[in-house]
Amino acid sequence: MREIFRIFVTAAVVMMLGSCVKSKLEQTYNNQENQIDRYLSSKTDMRVVRNGGANRLVTVEGQGEALSGNGFVSFYYAGYTFSGNYSASNLFVTNHKATAEQAGWDLTDAEYSLYETNLSDAKLLVGLKDGLLGVQAGEECEIIFTGKYGFGNENFGIIPANSALLYKIWVVGVTND
Repeated sequence: MREIFRIFVTAAVVMMLGSCVKSKLEQTYNNQENQIDRYLSSKTDMRVVRNGGANRLVTVEGQGEALSGNGFVSFYYAGYTFSGNYSASNLFVTNHKATAEQAGWDLTDAEYSLYETNLSDAKLLVGLKDGLLGVQAGEECEIIFTGKYGFGNENFGIIPANSALLYKIWVVGVTND
């Protein structure tokens, strides 16, 4: 009887701890959403596109066909951790030469080649997929999303787990064949 009681208490404690962790994570994502909303609302002269878990702030309008869910896109990018804003100090990746130079990055193997992918590529973060859907050639934008749509509960290199991310995107081409 004591053993059953001990198992029951242990299970209850584990469930409560799991619930607390989940609640804290939901609060983290809610705080990130609020920061993203405040940032977007401060950009009153730009168009905002919300899709799934991503927010796209269009800084330069593109032209031509909009990227479909199975289309191909080529672009330059700069990725930042986001906590209400972004700066060179929280840049974690880029293939955009001017951004790297501005940030003072000293790369020994700086290729800066155009990134080309099919939007259905499983390697793309969910937030990027959602944010890229509908972009047009020539468009410049910022795609912002919570950690839920980024790397989630995993640390990824220098990016802490559950980090909100912002990607500056310079779209070169879109093909929906």
